[in-house]
Amino acid sequence: MRETENVIIYADAERCLGCHSCELACAVAHGGGSLLEAVRERKPLHSRTKVVVSDEVMMPMQCRQCENAPCTMVCPTGACRQQDGQVQITEESCVGCKLCVMVCPFGAITVRRDGHRQADGSNNQGVALKCDLCRDWRAETGKSDPACVEACPTKAIRLVEMKAYRAALIQARAKELAQSQKHMTLTLRKP
Repeated sequence: MRETENVIIYADAERCLGCHSCELACAVAHGGGSLLEAVRERKPLHSRTKVVVSDEVMMPMQCRQCENAPCTMVCPTGACRQQDGQVQITEESCVGCKLCVMVCPFGAITVRRDGHRQADGSNNQGVALKCDLCRDWRAETGKSDPACVEACPTKAIRLVEMKAYRAALIQARAKELAQSQKHMTLTLRKP
């Protein structure tokens, strides 16, 4: 049993400008090097987050790091699993079956066709990709936040521990309840 819950990327739709900086930062962080290098060398860039517009609301969507992640339960090779407080995909073990894509409630997993040959000679043409909280990029750069968090100009995206999120949620609900009670008390006092 884990002592801590998975960390999450929290996106505040009220602050999101829809600028796609998070997508670009994610693609560059997972593409290796810099944006300039990627363009110069024509490296393919694949973002693991997408800014979605729905009813005039913009929201960055990425893996929500589910505690009981359906993708980990359905993965036949064990490539998708819970580890170190997040849902991880071991790309080398992925066979590209797309079962994780089908069961993800947020549509946050994609399968990218690489067509690269593995060391054992097998051809792994499909690899599942999702937000990995920039684990490798953060280790290489010494950064504490994922690339999308760092790149967001309005700070609409944050890396949040569930304990802190839950405490903020309780505070917000208590404030709403207090306001509701205040109005109810005033209404009940009237003759």
